[in-house]
Amino acid sequence: MKLLILNGPNLNLLGLREPEIYGKRDFKALEAFIRESCAEEGIACELFQSNHEGALVDKIQEAYGVFDGIVINPAAYTHTSVAILDALKAVSLPAVEVHLSDVKSREDFRQISYAGRACVKTFMGLGFEGYRQAIRFLKDYLRGESAT
Repeated sequence: MKLLILNGPNLNLLGLREPEIYGKRDFKALEAFIRESCAEEGIACELFQSNHEGALVDKIQEAYGVFDGIVINPAAYTHTSVAILDALKAVSLPAVEVHLSDVKSREDFRQISYAGRACVKTFMGLGFEGYRQAIRFLKDYLRGESAT
């Protein structure tokens, strides 16, 4: 099993950007956490982060026929990108959305998730742990063991 783990804009600034919301650990720590979580589950993974919407769309499109599923934290593009939604729908790979913060308890403009409309599940407000839960959920989902 091979998963693509996508992270959107400004996640590369973890530890610097609003640590009261996103925590004090940096992006390298997040990448290490994701790799360890995948290794624990016996899953191969590729990680990709970009601040550019088109680069994320390109990566999603390139995932077709290469990966079994996608874990995506679209970050700010969650609330604005129909292009990411369309790319996720086009490749038809099971995807799980992750957010470090509890987006539902934040500003009004963060209440819509375009990408989430193409995802089988969303984990939010769990910090790094949300990625581990998304990886485990997707593993079970792909094996037909979980649909909720």
